[in-house]
Amino acid sequence: MARNTSIHLSGYQARDLEVIDYQMTELDDSGLMFRGPFPDLPDLSDGNYFTAIGAAQTMGCFCETPFPTALEKEFNLPALNLGYGGAGPEFYLQQKVLLEKINQGKFLILQAMSGRSQSNSIFDSGGLEYLTKKSNGEKTGSLEGYRQLLLGNPSLRKLKAMNLGPAIARRLALPKLKKVVAETRQNWLKSNLSLIEQVTVPIIFLWFSKRAPDYPESYTTISKLFGEFPHMISADMVKQVAQKSDYYVECISDRGSPQPLFSRHTGEPVTVSPANDRPDLDDGAIWTHNIYYPSPEMHEDAVEGLLPVVKKILS
Repeated sequence: MARNTSIHLSGYQARDLEVIDYQMTELDDSGLMFRGPFPDLPDLSDGNYFTAIGAAQTMGCFCETPFPTALEKEFNLPALNLGYGGAGPEFYLQQKVLLEKINQGKFLILQAMSGRSQSNSIFDSGGLEYLTKKSNGEKTGSLEGYRQLLLGNPSLRKLKAMNLGPAIARRLALPKLKKVVAETRQNWLKSNLSLIEQVTVPIIFLWFSKRAPDYPESYTTISKLFGEFPHMISADMVKQVAQKSDYYVECISDRGSPQPLFSRHTGEPVTVSPANDRPDLDDGAIWTHNIYYPSPEMHEDAVEGLLPVVKKILS
């Protein structure tokens, strides 16, 4: 039975529909919605397809031809794009129906996913970026959840003596935050390695980011701690997962980003509101450009890196 994910992301369909139709489709009777259309195969039982798993980057937000679709066209081999909004490796471990589909195909492209979608002693993620605080059951987006950890005790922040309250609170909170981050990273590694152990087809581990795996980590702000997607993931973590995979492809690109957004109906510039996806993301921001997700050009660069490896597997 699939985990109930109805409280989480909409799959971006409501948010992005003026720009692109993701044709969200339920996979079998799993209760899970993925980007369609699915390969036109009887129950996908003949195994003549490949799978790609990851977060919104694999799904292909604001991209008409994400890298799985481009590879499908290049090799005339159907792609089952199982990219899921906000997903981490823990999510795929919990969905046995997805593991079955993966192992029935020819190979798997495993995207390096975010660390902020991984559970730890403070947050239960369910493998997704929408977190539940274990202490009180409160739900929060990961950005806000980790920001509160960084800021520290709310009562200490209010100390008025020389306006030092916020600084004291942050300093006292730092050891706990570092411990949670280290634990999260270790859990992310365990989730990836456990996932790899359960996959029986060749695995291509894909680093798909605007940054290199090695990045200058800092605890001064959440954005500096997270870094560019995949958040909190370091070069050493990537190396360990890559060593257990059959192949490793690294795509570092920001080509075409920021990407202006246009109506698929009129071709005119449009705006997108993140609040149409999740109410907790309603900070008043209105997007005229895609500055976060990989641009179509970045997907082209990922395909260029993947092509020789896929050729090798299929040969």
